Amino acid sequence: MKSKHYFIAGTDTDVGKTLIACGILGAAAKLGLKTLAIKPVAAGAEQSADGLRNSDALMLMAAMTESLPYAQVNPVLLAPPIAPHIAAEQAGRRLSVSQLAGFCRGVMMRKADLVLIEGAGGWRVPLNQREMLSGLAIELQTPVILVVGMKLGCINHAVLTAEAIQADGLLIAGWVANKLDAEMACFDENLATLRQLLPAPCLGVVPNLARPDPALVAECLDISLLA
Repeated sequence: MKSKHYFIAGTDTDVGKTLIACGILGAAAKLGLKTLAIKPVAAGAEQSADGLRNSDALMLMAAMTESLPYAQVNPVLLAPPIAPHIAAEQAGRRLSVSQLAGFCRGVMMRKADLVLIEGAGGWRVPLNQREMLSGLAIELQTPVILVVGMKLGCINHAVLTAEAIQADGLLIAGWVANKLDAEMACFDENLATLRQLLPAPCLGVVPNLARPDPALVAECLDISLLA
């Protein structure tokens, strides 16, 4: 792999970014690589014995090989499961690209062979009135791994997202097809179209899963294809 830092983006919210990220971490660990991950901002939390925790961040912590405290894996935690900029406004907080970039660089400076930075929602999620979360990937200049939620409409969502990433001057290092709809009509045809239209290698196709299984996802991926 040419770069050890990747930004995990999705074609929409709830397309399986965290599951795919955990699968990538697992595949890297099988190759003997040291891995870290960060979800700089998360909206949606549950109370635990250790305080409020986001389930995505906890999944990343379980999948990476190196240890970090929760506060470094998920430095900005917003309780309501709504758009981050709205949740931040309700909490009297202000999000910014520079703030999140600082958190990410702190993790990226640690000794690891692979560091994943997981976004929130789709590519154009607002952080404030003038900045988008996509600005974080631009600021860090990280190649992007795109998670495509395979369901009706996925071609449009995937192509528009890929165009936006490239328009922002970033490399799409690879993409993963995650089958969200178990009964999706013409799945193979949609997949073939995406392989033709997306300007990056397909790292793998993840079947519809009854429950999240990062180990199974890892088996579906070929991270040696990462640009």
